Amino acid sequence: MSEIRVASRYAKALIDLAIERNELEAIKADMNLFTDTLKGSSELQAVLKNPIVPQDKKAGILKDIFASKVNAATQSFFNIMVSKSRAGVLYETGKEFIRQYNENKGIITATVVSATALTADAETKMIEAVVAATGKQVILVKKVDADLIGGFVLTVGDKQFDTSIAKSLVLLKKEFNS
Repeated sequence: MSEIRVASRYAKALIDLAIERNELEAIKADMNLFTDTLKGSSELQAVLKNPIVPQDKKAGILKDIFASKVNAATQSFFNIMVSKSRAGVLYETGKEFIRQYNENKGIITATVVSATALTADAETKMIEAVVAATGKQVILVKKVDADLIGGFVLTVGDKQFDTSIAKSLVLLKKEFNS
């Protein structure tokens, strides 16, 4: 079974458990902490995915890092995943949990890449436009890429709106070549 499919099933089970225990927000915060920690530590990701590292060592590492910071249900979930030899998909499960949580709450992520940092006014207008188009709450992820020269590229789901000067130059070059 593919890693994303396994992660999706475990994430769904954790969401169901969190709802049943009325701890959805707390466990979501735990998953944010967990995924942010692993995103910043390729070494920890490598240890969890390494089949040579014993399961009890992986469980101990997770306990040492997260036991005082996460809900008891989250720590139990980590222990179950490790005992079932699924520590290698914990990071993907955490990301999938957050994705499913956002989907259930009507929250979408929009990514904007601009040539310079967005002003507060431009950010607000961008969020308002996405909310108007989708009718959902928006988490705006901002990135800066000077190669765009000017303008921005907005990605929401599988749709992309590209107003960058770099894109315009590529289109103009194609037009001149034809």
